[in-house]
Amino acid sequence: MVRQPGSKGSLSHRMFVALVVACTSVAVVVTIAASLIYQSAFLADEHEQLAGECRTLASLLDLADDDPEVLSGLELGDIRVTLIDPDGTVTYDSLAPADELPNHGDRPEVVAAFSEGSGSSERASDTAGYMSLYEAERLDSGQVVRLSVDRAGVVAFLFQDLVLLALLAVLLVGVSWVVSRRLSRRFVQPILEIDPSSGDGVAPYEELDPLVTRLNEQHDQLMNRMTQIQDAADLRREFTANVTHELKTPIASISGAAELIRDGIAKPKDVPGFAGRIYDDARRLSSLVSDILTLSKLDDAERGGEGSQELFGPSESVNLLATARDVVGRLAPKARAAEVDISVEGISMQVRGNARLLDELVSNLCDNAIRYNRPGGKVFVWVLPSDDGGVRLRVSDTGIGIPEASQDKVFERFYRVDKGRSRDMGGTGLGLAIVKHAAAYHGARIALESKVDKGTTITVTFPRE
Repeated sequence: MVRQPGSKGSLSHRMFVALVVACTSVAVVVTIAASLIYQSAFLADEHEQLAGECRTLASLLDLADDDPEVLSGLELGDIRVTLIDPDGTVTYDSLAPADELPNHGDRPEVVAAFSEGSGSSERASDTAGYMSLYEAERLDSGQVVRLSVDRAGVVAFLFQDLVLLALLAVLLVGVSWVVSRRLSRRFVQPILEIDPSSGDGVAPYEELDPLVTRLNEQHDQLMNRMTQIQDAADLRREFTANVTHELKTPIASISGAAELIRDGIAKPKDVPGFAGRIYDDARRLSSLVSDILTLSKLDDAERGGEGSQELFGPSESVNLLATARDVVGRLAPKARAAEVDISVEGISMQVRGNARLLDELVSNLCDNAIRYNRPGGKVFVWVLPSDDGGVRLRVSDTGIGIPEASQDKVFERFYRVDKGRSRDMGGTGLGLAIVKHAAAYHGARIALESKVDKGTTITVTFPRE
């Protein structure tokens, strides 16, 4: 069966194949090397033995008168004897008629024997896989006597042991299968014990460190993402519940007052009071809806949606001190009604951003400072350069202050330190949330300092234009 590209393979199968290939390769190489070494040593011994017999036979022939007759009477087993004249003519051969053999004057061992007294050579035999060994000696008569014998070469040696080699191959395959199964189980088990869902997995092998580290990182990222999603879902549910609650209160008040006027239950002298309540609650509804829409736009801008930078119009250079003075001027009547003194000081400095959002940011800070102050209190607004070349807006009051436990939560939507007191004072509960998101929209940082019964200071630091 052909394995499709990208399909998974078994580790034990791959280890089995690798072991079989490796063991077979080693066995083949070792067998061939051993055979070559054995053949070299064996042929060297055969040459030496054949040379000794050749010298002995040469000595015997030097003493004889009729060499062919002496040679024909010898019993040399599988050794072939050939007698060659100085001109290369064969005068005797133990295996073939001499007159049928070609001239041997060009044979290497014969040439060496004629010139040096003795010669030796080996050539491939007519029988496949065998080698013919030759030893020659020059006689006193000038003739050369040559002995030759056929001996098995490497190929013949291997074919002789073909059954043994087949059994060895089967044994190698069996051993490789058993070893691969045990090794794969031993190697794979620690990998299978890695728990990617724990987030603290430990690599059983050094090579797996990058993978396990990445799994742990992805687990942490996933858990953080799930926490963020859960927090966002909780925030949406809480926001929806708060919006519903905040809308119900003025709507119920408007509905009740209008019903009393419609049904003629309200006395004529009380109608202006009911109308004033309807007007105040309608303004509160309008402010709440306006703040919710502003926060929705800021959320879209922070998410970086398409056209997010155009939700509030194009950016421009805004004089923050002039904006602060405009806000203080508008809130002066409210401050006087609350018996709070509000002032603005500083240096004329430019901030790059949206004029309406910056106005709302300053307005919400000042409005909170007035609302949570006490009669005879003060509100100070400063616009000054920051240490890093940016612009710093600081709004400080001498009001009731914020408990330390609530300081991290006051910028959340609808969060109130004292819910009853806050509703009595008016407001939507979204002012500081708008401040937080408007500051983020302009890349600004917010710092809060507050002590109960001593006052609060909120500093917004804008980056250099």
